[in-house]
Amino acid sequence: MLKWMTSGESHGQALTAIIEGLPSNLEIDVEEIDRYLLLRQGGYGRGARQKIESDHIRILSGVRNRYTLGSPVCLMVENKDYKNWEEYMSPYGADVTARRLTRVRPGHADLTGVIKYDQTDARNILERASARETAVRVAAGTVARMFLRELGIEVRGYVRSVAGISDDKEYTFAQLKDVKDSELFMPDSNLCERAKAEIDAIKEAKDTAGGIIEIRVQGLKSGFGSCMSYDEKLDGHLAGAVMGIQAIKGVEIGLGFEAAKRRGSAVHDEIYNENGKFVRRTNRAGGIEGGMSNGEEIVLRAAMKPIPTLMRGLNTVNFDTGDACRAATERSDVCSVCACEIIVESTVCFALAQKVLQRLGGDNMREIKERYAVLAE
Repeated sequence: MLKWMTSGESHGQALTAIIEGLPSNLEIDVEEIDRYLLLRQGGYGRGARQKIESDHIRILSGVRNRYTLGSPVCLMVENKDYKNWEEYMSPYGADVTARRLTRVRPGHADLTGVIKYDQTDARNILERASARETAVRVAAGTVARMFLRELGIEVRGYVRSVAGISDDKEYTFAQLKDVKDSELFMPDSNLCERAKAEIDAIKEAKDTAGGIIEIRVQGLKSGFGSCMSYDEKLDGHLAGAVMGIQAIKGVEIGLGFEAAKRRGSAVHDEIYNENGKFVRRTNRAGGIEGGMSNGEEIVLRAAMKPIPTLMRGLNTVNFDTGDACRAATERSDVCSVCACEIIVESTVCFALAQKVLQRLGGDNMREIKERYAVLAE
């Protein structure tokens, strides 16, 4: 079984991920991991933290001479900002009275976490709940992307909406190839410029913005997932993985919520026999029917809420005194939808790799590729 676990705090020494269950002889491209880490740090509307950190991956175990061994792989991303926080964050003794946070932020894990974990400082919550943790998830997801690519499965994504500026056009998988060249990962340059202007206005108002991300998967054959057990459904597995990302508040596949507005004849993908092959001329189901991949392109969208740290602060309370106050401000982004797109892509890669390995089994890449090759389309 393919599993992953991350550890680390936003201003701690480093972030780590352990991947268990990777087959042997998968080639690991460190430069590709670093490229995705860099993409995660980019995008219009990012904050000052990205100028401090320059993320690079270090592989601590499980890989020799660029190839996996079949043993657990440990990845590490150093937090360069730790040198500025060591006296407050050191595990060996720290000044916990400084940088203490009691003015909890609405929309963040601060208050609920303080109550749940019996803390007197919200920093003990926010340091782990921070989206900084996703850097190492992107690294692990990129390893999963390499695994999928060996089987001919590719994952791409783009920003469909940001700050209320939406792109309702439909793009082919090929048209998304160079979308990361855009400052907001938007295929339409005119809409991108409008969105940048809106983000500038939001920044001026000391507010934040969210957006909608669309992920596409090409090359996954039919039959991954299950209709026999509810907890084995592919769409449930993908949606659950994506909902586990900070700031994601909704996931839809195919038409998603639009399907509830239409008649059945305008929702379900009719099936035809063309030269002995079953085909669908539409893909409103988003490549998943009955909890299983049907061989069509998987289409998934995720809704990212605006970041809860506003530079002007929202109304809240100081949990020490119970007094009304304005929420604390941490160094933050105005809009990090591009970072979120990379994180969602990476998470989908890992979740898909889990389902692929669950069905195929195998301890090395040779036997896995042989098993995938004989599956029906």
